[in-house]
Amino acid sequence: QVQLVESGGGSVQAGGSLRLSCAASGSTYCLAWFRQAPGKEREGVARIYTGSGSSFYTDSVKGRFTISRDNARNTLYLQMNSLKPEDTAMYYCAARRSGGACSLLGVAYDHWGQGTQVTVSS
Repeated sequence: QVQLVESGGGSVQAGGSLRLSCAASGSTYCLAWFRQAPGKEREGVARIYTGSGSSFYTDSVKGRFTISRDNARNTLYLQMNSLKPEDTAMYYCAARRSGGACSLLGVAYDHWGQGTQVTVSS
């Protein structure tokens, strides 16, 4: 089992920055950030392979968000810069324990955190 605990959410004005953290217990193969805004479907934001550090982003956050991991601390991060009101959502950390394709689809992950709220005001 992998337990995931997110932190770092909050309220910020457009153009501001936030850094989300996700503390993971147990080994993982890949990690990802997802988000879900009220009335919208869950959206994959970014994913990273725990071993290689290879990352991938959804188009809407490329150049603004950076996913990273600290394997020594078993912690995942999401640095979010130039935030926009449309980034407002509950952000979730997700983990996949074993090998395979790590996409930005939720079905690729078998462990989820409880979420942390990000609110961006204009």
